[in-house]
Amino acid sequence: MSGASAAILAVCAVVAIDGDTLAIGKERIRIIGLDTPELHPARCQAERELGERAKARLQELACRPELEVVRTGRDRYRRTLARVYVGEGSIAEILIAEGLARAYLGGRRAPWCDPLPTQ
Repeated sequence: MSGASAAILAVCAVVAIDGDTLAIGKERIRIIGLDTPELHPARCQAERELGERAKARLQELACRPELEVVRTGRDRYRRTLARVYVGEGSIAEILIAEGLARAYLGGRRAPWCDPLPTQ
């Protein structure tokens, strides 16, 4: 086409549902090893803001071409449980190191609106 310019659009097939859950098509994937603030419903404004930041960062990481999903089972909500990696390593470890998540290996989760315990 004369005078027309073409644009190449990068489309990511992976969608961050929140800071610790991805969707690939109809499959929902709960990332093992971390807990991020809740978005629906957030219990306070600080939780909502940190949860949105965690979700945005997860989306950024999940759209990298080197994304690797290692599925390990299913949770009680029928989500796939998986360890998820990009070039720098584990997405769980990246989000924890950036202060967007906490380590989580099951059991009761600490609330995000209370002061965080010292680690």
